[in-house]
Formats: sequence, C-alpha cells, structure tokens
Amino acid sequence: MTLLVEKLETLDKNNVLAIRRQILALKNKLKECEDSKVGNLPALPPPPAPGSCAHGGVVNISRPVIVQLNWRGFSYLYGAWGRDYSPQHPGKGLYWVAPLDTDGRVLRYYRIYNTLDDLLLYTNARENNIYYGQGGGTVVYKSNMYVNWYNTQNIAKVNLTTASVALTQTLPDAAYNNRFSYANVGWQDIDLAVDENGLWVTYATEASTGNMVISKLNDTTLEVLNTWHTKQYKPSVTNTFMVCGVLYATRTLNTRTEEIFYYYDTNTGKEGKLNIVMQKMKERLQSVNYHPFEQKLFVYNDGYLLNYDLVFQQIHQ
Repeated sequence: MTLLVEKLETLDKNNVLAIRRQILALKNKLKECEDSKVGNLPALPPPPAPGSCAHGGVVNISRPVIVQLNWRGFSYLYGAWGRDYSPQHPGKGLYWVAPLDTDGRVLRYYRIYNTLDDLLLYTNARENNIYYGQGGGTVVYKSNMYVNWYNTQNIAKVNLTTASVALTQTLPDAAYNNRFSYANVGWQDIDLAVDENGLWVTYATEASTGNMVISKLNDTTLEVLNTWHTKQYKPSVTNTFMVCGVLYATRTLNTRTEEIFYYYDTNTGKEGKLNIVMQKMKERLQSVNYHPFEQKLFVYNDGYLLNYDLVFQQIHQ
C-alpha cells in the first residue's frame, strides 16, 4: 500500500485530470448508448441559447453525471452545491460546495473553486467558515451566497469570497425550523433558488396550511417583490427548482427514481402535473439548484454532487 501511494503521488496532476475527463466523457457516451438501445429518450432537440427563455418549459432530463463526492466525505449526506450565476458574466461563475454538518442542519463551512477542473482535483480551493447557515436551501447569485439564517425565518446575504454578512432580512410569515420542510430532508423550510429572472424563495406559511408559497426577491435588499400561492403541499415534495419563472417540484418514486411531477408558472398563474422521470444515484435528494447559462441542475444526492442536463420544449417559429 505504501508503494502504491508513493506511485500515485508521483502522478502528474494533469494526467489525473485528463483521466477524470475521459471517465466523464465515457459515462456520457454509455448513457447515450443505453438510451438509444432501450428507446428511453428520443433524439435531443437543440437547446435554447444559454440564459434564454425562448422555449416551452422542461419536458425531459438526462441521466445523472456523477461529478464528485463532497469534499468533507461520506458522512456528510446533507448540503448543496452549484455555480455562481450573474447575467453580466453568465459563463464565468465560481463553483461552490456547501456540505452541512452531520446533523443535517448547520452550514458551517463551504469551499469555492475557480474552475470545474479545480473542483475535480480538490485543488486551489478556498474554504470559508460561517456559523449562521441552516439547511440545504442555499444558492449563489452575483457573487453572493443566500442562506436561511440559523434558527430564524431570516435570509442572510453573504459575500461569497469573504464570508462577510452584507444583509439579513426577515421573510414575512415564513414557517421555519422544520415546520414545513421537504419530504426526507429536514431544515429546508426556506429554499432559495436562481433562474434567468433572478432570485426566488420557496416556503410555506401557517396561512397557506403548508402549501408552497413562491416569492420573487430583490437580490440587493432581499425585499419581497411579488408572491404566488400554490395548491401543492410542501412536505409532500422532495425538492424544487426554478426555470424561467416556473417552479418545478420533485417527489420520490423509489430509492433510485424521482419524478418531476408538478409545476407552477408565475408568468401565467397556472399550475399542473408533469411526469418526467429522474434517475438518481442514492436514495435522497438534499438540494436541487439550476444554472441558467449551463441549463443544468446541480444536485446534492446523499453526499454526491450530480449534474443533469435539462431538455426544453421547442417553440416552432
């Protein structure tokens, strides 16, 4: 074992990175081959332009690509990860990984990486300490991390690179501390999201009797700009994400399969059912974040970091 470790330590990091890239490419080719054999997926239509909403919504999803085990290890089943999104610099955001403590509640540390290559190699990471984060409903937008403040119904705006708190703001009437969290995941009563239109939050209130409430937030002041009330009970949902002002919700079918089963369109006020099967590596989804430029989901799945490509309905001119 000692000899093996010494040999591994002599490997050039670029070769390690090249091997990892090849593995990811082979996994994608294998997925395409399997799909073509069993006819699970039709030929994928060309995606809309990055950051564009010129489509008819999400109609399918790829198989998961396993990017990495989170940097804190197997015991850290809960957390979130993603990539910073800014409309001014859409393809240049930092990658971030924020595992929670083993209690599944406290966000104490997170790491940021300049590139995906750095994340894959666990190199050039910058680690920051924060002690006020709660749950896996974290997002990053315009170089700021937005988290549920520990033990409160407040949202905190934190500078991503310095971990300094820029602002805290109460989310009016929001239930918190596991009153209306997601199914299978605690402490995510307040779930923040980012899409092409900016910063959102999904939560529930006593007045809504636990049904999901969606609010659009001003990312500078954290004030609520507009609010929509759904008919979907939040604790029956495993997670949600936003795309072009549309909320999508997932539920568990079995230990290896989720379903994107529900949507609420804030542009029209319409809600309805979907039937989009979503494969997963492990049993529970702890967080789901969408990146508008990459048009991917960044999913934290029992400690593993996964990516999914979304397929959108084409609009024929």
